[in-house]
Amino acid sequence: MHWIALIIAGFLEVAGVNYLKKVSMGNYYALIFFVLFWGLSFTLLGFAMNEIAMGTAYAIWTGIGTAGSALLGMFFYGESRDWKRLVCIACILSGAMGLKLIS
Repeated sequence: MHWIALIIAGFLEVAGVNYLKKVSMGNYYALIFFVLFWGLSFTLLGFAMNEIAMGTAYAIWTGIGTAGSALLGMFFYGESRDWKRLVCIACILSGAMGLKLIS
C-alpha cells in the first residue's frame, strides 16, 4: 500500500507542476489545483515514508516528478525532444527502479 501511495504521490507532483506551468502562463485559477495536487502529493509521500526508507521514497518521488514533468513538457508544451534528453530521463527512471530493487 505504501508503494502505491508513493507512485500516486509522484504522479500528483507531475499534475501539480502542470498547473504551476498554467499559473505561470497567467491562468491564476490553476493555482487552486496546484495547491491541491501538491498538498495531496506531500501527504501521500509522508504516508509512504512510514514504511519506505526516506532516501528511497524521496528519490523515487522526485524521479517520477522529474521524468514525468520533462515528458509533459515535451508532449504538451513544445519542449525539446532531443535524444540526449530522453537518455537522461531514462537514467533517472533506471536509478529510481534500481533503488526499489535494492530496498
